[in-house]
Amino acid sequence: MRIRHAVVPLVLMLAVAVRVPAAFSAAEVHRFNIALSAVPTQVSASNFNDVIVFLNRNALEPRGLEPLKKIQFSWLFDAEMRYFVRQNVAVSFGVSQLKAKSKQTYLPGIGQSIDIQAAITSVPVHAGVAYYLAAFNQGDFQARAYFGGGFSSVVYNRASIEVLASGITPDPSTRQTGTNDGPGYYAEFGAHMFFASRYSVMLSALYRDNKVRNLIDESSGQRMLDPTGHPLTLDVGGAGFRMAFAIGL
Repeated sequence: MRIRHAVVPLVLMLAVAVRVPAAFSAAEVHRFNIALSAVPTQVSASNFNDVIVFLNRNALEPRGLEPLKKIQFSWLFDAEMRYFVRQNVAVSFGVSQLKAKSKQTYLPGIGQSIDIQAAITSVPVHAGVAYYLAAFNQGDFQARAYFGGGFSSVVYNRASIEVLASGITPDPSTRQTGTNDGPGYYAEFGAHMFFASRYSVMLSALYRDNKVRNLIDESSGQRMLDPTGHPLTLDVGGAGFRMAFAIGL
């Protein structure tokens, strides 16, 4: 009888010992997260690339010089705050930066060089909502597909064409920079993966529509025109693949 009474507590203690590690190894889902992202993305830049094509056809190719390449790709780096207002709904706010350039160097003579560069800089600020689907759980791992989108404002936009010469007289160096702000939107679809820690990973397909119309010349304050005589537009939108590392707080 005493042995039976002793066995029951031992069985209960063993059951608790087995269940406790399982509880501690469950995936952690924090309501508030800070996500740092790197996004290889297309850059449409169609209207700005028309300026590059015009420069190639009228200034470089007639002289037998290597043409300046179009701007079509960049990395978008983003910092975002994501908060789960419900188990399956999260709101987000973030700031990104995109930089892209195309450059050619020419050596017309001994001790002489000419650099021609086209460059784009943009800072998108976005706010949106993401809807999470049912979770897939496997041990201490949880994965949840989600889709979402929102609005963005692209600020501190710069589109420039620069000629930088060295050892040439008279100096042909020049620079023209267009700037303005503009609205936009984004949409994404992907998966958020949680582990038995405060850290999680997001992978998603991201589409951005970010057009900045009516670029203004920084030096003159005049509206810039494209080769057809229309107001110059800077399109920094495109499709990309988002890779994010999130920290739960």
